[in-house]
Amino acid sequence: MPRTRLILSVNAGSSSIKLSLYSASFGSTPVLLVKSSVSGLTSPPAKFSYSNNGNKGHNIEDRESGDVTDQGSALELFLKHLGQDDSLKGHGAGEIELAVHRIVHGGLFSEAVVLSKETIQEIEHLTDLAPLHNAAALALVKLATQRLPKVVNIAYFDTTFHTRSISPHVYTYPLDPGMAQKKMIRKYGFHGISYSFVLREAVEFLQKPAEETSLISLHLGSGASAAAIRNGKSIDTTMGLTPLEGLPGATRSGSIDPCLVFHYTSNASSLARSSTKELHISIAEDILNKQAGWYSMVGTTDFGKVVQGTHDGDEKMKLVFDLFVDRIVGYIGNYFVKLGGKVDALTFSGGIGERSEDLRRAVIDKVACLGFKLDDSSGNTDSNGAVTRLGPKVLLIKTNEEFEMAQECAQDKRFWE
Repeated sequence: MPRTRLILSVNAGSSSIKLSLYSASFGSTPVLLVKSSVSGLTSPPAKFSYSNNGNKGHNIEDRESGDVTDQGSALELFLKHLGQDDSLKGHGAGEIELAVHRIVHGGLFSEAVVLSKETIQEIEHLTDLAPLHNAAALALVKLATQRLPKVVNIAYFDTTFHTRSISPHVYTYPLDPGMAQKKMIRKYGFHGISYSFVLREAVEFLQKPAEETSLISLHLGSGASAAAIRNGKSIDTTMGLTPLEGLPGATRSGSIDPCLVFHYTSNASSLARSSTKELHISIAEDILNKQAGWYSMVGTTDFGKVVQGTHDGDEKMKLVFDLFVDRIVGYIGNYFVKLGGKVDALTFSGGIGERSEDLRRAVIDKVACLGFKLDDSSGNTDSNGAVTRLGPKVLLIKTNEEFEMAQECAQDKRFWE
């Protein structure tokens, strides 16, 4: 009988962290034991949630925790609750053997890697390209190494899904090739772990082989992107060298005229206050990543408030809503053409994509000419686990990056030998 191991899945964002504990054997589907999250790290007090599938009495939902100020203290709190959870005998922190970490920017890493001193140094060289995410993820890796010294830490990259397959004419920017190669300037693409999960679920739902499945996939959240997937492989995606390119987000500008920022501020190249000795962040990067998006336009990062304000007749909120829909629709049209009109499904995922019926309806109304439509009934239909059929060739898929990493780990013989 295959030996069962515990896999800790770590998904660190710029203002949150999601942690899940799974039990799995090689080649199996991981079984969720515990799911936990901390949100609001950049807008304290942070909120802590902990859910044990087998012990409902230990569940905690959105408890304010003033002691949690960063991803490291969030991990410490999670490990503390694991130790206090009596139902996890034989499944506590001391029994964890594998930890899988979501790393946003993986450069040209073509597969998951064990996090050694050498691979961590390689990833650190990429931190300037995704400073809000990579730095936090690497800090957690180092803490996990200290707190769980027997654990094998493994990096899964958001870039890999795209860099494996997008063509040179797609990933190349029209700049001097020598300088671009030296500076590692090219399109990488992100949200790849999410897109991998979405593809896996769509293939199962549609009952088609991955190599025969083509999707236009939308990952819509505070960070938003779209991807064109042909025959199970990414051929294009909206994010580029960094997660800033493409669709706007809660605090990100998305694609803009490159000269705009120099008109917006006279000291764009100066270092921002958030810079450190190790991490240099320009004022331009700070503005476009943290002070733009719909937060800059209406003072909230909550897209639910944008939707409600639109219903209430608030013209500023309606402008944000219409702008977001317009940018999404533009990329759908672009990718529909790139896929030659052969699209098995348009998928919605991410916090906004999964929760905002208003946004989904507005988008589908705009692209009805391409053959996408919602069912006449207002309710969702044909739900199957993570997938809900909304209409002909329209799917809502609740993404799960923590599960996807654990699943990939359970299928990878390298980590079980």
